[in-house]
Amino acid sequence: MSALAEVLGRGAKDSPARRETLRKIDAEATFRDPAGQLLLTPTHALRRIHPSAVEHTLDFLASPLRASLERSGDLVTTEIAHPEIPPSLNATIPGPDAEPPSLWLQSPRIDPISYPWEWTTAQWQAAADLTLRLAAQAFNAGWTLKDATPLNIVFAGARPILVDVLSFERRQLDSTVWLAYGQFVRTFLLPLVAERYLGWPLQATLLFRDGYEPSTIYRALSPWQRFNPNLLDVVTLAALFEGRTGGSSSPASRVSKAADPELATHILHRRIARLVRQIHKLAMPHRRSRWSEYTGNASHYTAADTCLKRQFVAAVLERCRPARVLDIGANTGTYSRMAAEAGADVVALDSDEAAVETLWRSASRENCRITAMVGNIARPTPAAGWKNSEQISLLERLTGRFDLVLLLAVVHHLILREQVPLGHIGDLCARLTRRWLLLEWVPAADPMYREWLRGRDDLYGQLCEDDLVCAFAPFFQVADRTALGNNRVLLLFELRNPPPETGMAE
Repeated sequence: MSALAEVLGRGAKDSPARRETLRKIDAEATFRDPAGQLLLTPTHALRRIHPSAVEHTLDFLASPLRASLERSGDLVTTEIAHPEIPPSLNATIPGPDAEPPSLWLQSPRIDPISYPWEWTTAQWQAAADLTLRLAAQAFNAGWTLKDATPLNIVFAGARPILVDVLSFERRQLDSTVWLAYGQFVRTFLLPLVAERYLGWPLQATLLFRDGYEPSTIYRALSPWQRFNPNLLDVVTLAALFEGRTGGSSSPASRVSKAADPELATHILHRRIARLVRQIHKLAMPHRRSRWSEYTGNASHYTAADTCLKRQFVAAVLERCRPARVLDIGANTGTYSRMAAEAGADVVALDSDEAAVETLWRSASRENCRITAMVGNIARPTPAAGWKNSEQISLLERLTGRFDLVLLLAVVHHLILREQVPLGHIGDLCARLTRRWLLLEWVPAADPMYREWLRGRDDLYGQLCEDDLVCAFAPFFQVADRTALGNNRVLLLFELRNPPPETGMAE
């Protein structure tokens, strides 16, 4: 049975319940693409194609380009869903077309979704490279990308994938214009410019759905920066051109036709090649931070402590055999990689971009099943977009999806830096995991604990392991424990009331 049939229920009976389900689908689906709407189910992404775009969509699905991109893994796999819905039921769905929709597509859901404002610079660059590579391949096949935004890219593990099959359309073979050029510059290139030259974090793009305008960047740059060769065309000239034309066009669209199709394709490829060079020149070089160097500089761990900790984590992975793991405060990914090597799909979350960048680069090289995300679990990414429904909040994407949650040397950060009570931390962990929680308790005498205590001994200086266990008792019971030589303690907790279906590996 197709994913859509599962959503609607078996059979094709036109019932009030099915009508209500379809109305809900229409209310929850995305609405910006004139060709169709997207609905996420727990397992699939469903696309309802509007009648005006059906012929074009079927043309692309039958094309060698689509087959090639799916084989390479650069494009999400797509198939036609067959819900067997009678036309009378389709007709009840309000939509932009007078006719009932006649085509539904389904793709596997890539979970969790990560948004561009949760990527590192290297991930941003990888997503841009993929977009440009797909555009070049499309040009060769007589197609073009009509959309070029990072919102169409999702990371499956360490690999970026285009998930919008409606982004492709036939191109005029003698045209030298890539209509998505301006969008690519605004949403991919200019955020990298702003990060490198202005210090604006990529996370700020959450507030700019269509990227930055050249004039916005131009005004923020110093006079000498405006004439930097790397910025001259995409910022300075574009801003001046924008001022003269009212923002209606861009320098990339001045020439529209070539003498022959081969010349037009060559010009398009030159434009793509220049964008590739600009992306690599403008991307921030790999930075280092205190936390990206933490593993190698952690003087409060002896070699014996590190060895014992790794042995305990390995034993937990063997005992629990989790299919999905969330590593909160993953740092550079030592324990994320252990979980991935044990067969789990891993989400590695950390607020330090330099550490996550190191993690993602290694996961990408080694083809690990690790999705790296920049985020602070104490201040999670909010829902965003129209009515706060277009982009899902981080907690909603993570809640109840993991067999094992790792919280190694994180609790003292939540207590001392975020001032979160232990009971609230336990409640959050119980929401995130389906069964197991592996936690590292850092005692009050630990040098890292003392560093963050900052004179608040009366508030936090007396907290101990018993306080942790007591605060977590409504949610968890202790399943295993080991103490390290540095007095840190590793605790394996198990939910007191795990859900009936845990999703554990057999």
